[in-house]
Amino acid sequence: MTPAIPPSRRLVLLYTALSLSACSLLGTPTAARAQDGSGTDRTAAPVNPEMVPRPSFRATRTAAPIAIDGKLDEAAWATAPVLTDFVQQLPNTGFPSRFRTEVRLLYDTKHLYVSARNFDPEPDKAITVGLERDFVSSNSDIFGLVLDTFHDRRNSFLFLVNPKGAVRDEQTFNDSRTIVDAWDGIHTVRTTQQDSSWTVEMVIPLKTLRFDASRDPQAWGINFIRRVRRVNETSYWAPLERQYRLHRMSKAGTIEGISGLQQGRNLQIKPYALAGNSRGAQVPSASLGSKADVGGDIKYGVTPSLTLDLTYNTDFSQVEVDQQVVNLTRFGILFPERREFFIENSGSFTFGDVAERNYRMGAELRDFTLFNSRQIGLTGDGLPIPITGGGRLTGRVAGWEVGMLDMQTQRAGASAAENFGVVRLRRNVWGNSDIGVLAANRQATDGSEAFNRSYGVDANIRLLGNLIINTYLAGSRADTATSNGSAGRVSVAYRGRLWNSSAMYKRVTDHFDPGIGFVNRRGFEQWYATTGIHARPKVPLLQEVNPYLEAERFVGMDGALQSRRVVGGLDLNFQPDGELKLEVNDWFDRLDQPFTPFAGRTIPVGSYAFRNARATYTSTQRYPFYGNASVQVGEFYNGTNQTVSGGLTWRPRYDVSLEGTYQHNDVTLPSGAFNADLAGVRLKYARSTTLFGSAFVQYNTQSRSFVTNARIAWRYAPLSDVFLVYTERQNTLTNVRNERSVALKVTRMVAW
Repeated sequence: MTPAIPPSRRLVLLYTALSLSACSLLGTPTAARAQDGSGTDRTAAPVNPEMVPRPSFRATRTAAPIAIDGKLDEAAWATAPVLTDFVQQLPNTGFPSRFRTEVRLLYDTKHLYVSARNFDPEPDKAITVGLERDFVSSNSDIFGLVLDTFHDRRNSFLFLVNPKGAVRDEQTFNDSRTIVDAWDGIHTVRTTQQDSSWTVEMVIPLKTLRFDASRDPQAWGINFIRRVRRVNETSYWAPLERQYRLHRMSKAGTIEGISGLQQGRNLQIKPYALAGNSRGAQVPSASLGSKADVGGDIKYGVTPSLTLDLTYNTDFSQVEVDQQVVNLTRFGILFPERREFFIENSGSFTFGDVAERNYRMGAELRDFTLFNSRQIGLTGDGLPIPITGGGRLTGRVAGWEVGMLDMQTQRAGASAAENFGVVRLRRNVWGNSDIGVLAANRQATDGSEAFNRSYGVDANIRLLGNLIINTYLAGSRADTATSNGSAGRVSVAYRGRLWNSSAMYKRVTDHFDPGIGFVNRRGFEQWYATTGIHARPKVPLLQEVNPYLEAERFVGMDGALQSRRVVGGLDLNFQPDGELKLEVNDWFDRLDQPFTPFAGRTIPVGSYAFRNARATYTSTQRYPFYGNASVQVGEFYNGTNQTVSGGLTWRPRYDVSLEGTYQHNDVTLPSGAFNADLAGVRLKYARSTTLFGSAFVQYNTQSRSFVTNARIAWRYAPLSDVFLVYTERQNTLTNVRNERSVALKVTRMVAW
């Protein structure tokens, strides 16, 4: 009898076969025929985006202001150099863009002006997915730019514009590692459509940006993007390999010769007025009933590179409620921060299991972060705790990136009044690497003297362009010994044109408990390793083939095996769009305590080995209907689990979309079977780029909750809004209404 092949060995054999198949498809693409927007054909050889020199140009000053109307009829535009010759990232990396883009840039003492003529023989077919601010840019035709105003090759301000004039703006930190998509800047944009192009005209007041006005002349990092969604073409002025995005500032070009800039007083005051009513079993007593309130924020540029933000009687009633999830693991989930005050400049405080885009790292910030702003002003269930106020200081001082935050909350129910303080320092070393420290203090201010303090040092090193080393050492101390512990990590990762490999060691003690952080697992040592390739075959329907193997192992502080996972996967990226992911998992998990994934269904203490497989397909997003579907089948501890999930979006017009999502988990255990379902529907409508609304409902059988949230937002002036928000949360088992609230909020931003 032939001996059985162990599951882990079968995964290795599968991975080897996939790798050999992908390698057989490798080859150099043949020369491609490129076409500009006016219909002119030209043949050109590809360039290597990693090797080609970074482009640069000299800035052109204008004496006359530009009228932002999308027409480009001012004489000053003719004096600016034309930036063109964009290079494809997708679908044919390194080849000239098929669609010509002409960018011009001007500036004066207080403004930056940008224009782009985006040639397209059929501009009426350009895809626009919405008019709302911060639209989903991956689904849309776009023109965009990114600015590294300190020219440190790490941080940036980003602006993306779609053909109907909607804008998505972001802050990015640490060379694309951290993206703050809730950042809002002041700008004015107009777009127009011609017979063979669509045009962008934009002005960015310099008071929107942070830069060092004492340097004269200045050089800034800069890059531009153009996407034609219906053919899935993405191209850049400074060429980028496939794994990078526009905000990879170490790969950007340069604008030189900027001089005579003024930032003004760099002072913004943004008061608000609020009227609302809240009722429900989970609403804090201080928030029950009708109320009217006022408060506001102040932003002040202490120096050209240091910004102070102050907030009083802080309110976040306009923020969407958390999205529901089904969690069948035994670990907690880190929900994303949605509150504007905490999101802005949040990259300055990042510390923990940082991940690199398009690298498989084995850990990420949702596993551990030393600073988690959701610990401030929110209960564990996501309900608000009143915030009296606070402040934040961020920027650069004497070569250091600085982040300081102090917030005071009020007593609410069982939650004591507390003060939260965080200090983060980080310094660039060796070009594009950094070292830093973070210290945090959480202190009760009700006389109980309860406290929690955490601290850490970290280093993020980039070598040879694509080799990354991430490491940290952190500790926590509190008034109770059960919160005294430590955590550490060392990881090494490489991502090149072909290979994607990494390894990691991580250790977290049993009592590591940072009071203003998040840790999803304690008391373990983890080893992780992965390798895979990104082959670019000469098969017409395939754009990239990515077979990979992952393995990780967790052992307890006593050296006993806790968990193990071995994964063999294959990702297929189709031409021109669409993706299929296949994955086979071999699991081992030891339970030292009973685990209850669903009310009344418990998995007893013991050791469990189980296997499952998953397939996920994401369709092209070029058509009015698009979506994704996933199927997972296999074992689940001492039972089975079949999961079917997916989403479908219908975009009948550029200003409206309807999205439906559904997840069904069919679990069978010796303690009994159960179904865990999650369903949601979201509607978005934009009357214009300044008036839009959205509504969604979600139903979660695991948490027995039904959630409704609807918002109307009107931006009547720069960074000044009117919000009307309705929220309802109900327990479907008891029919108890946990919350029903309605709020009308008006903000007004005044800048000098």
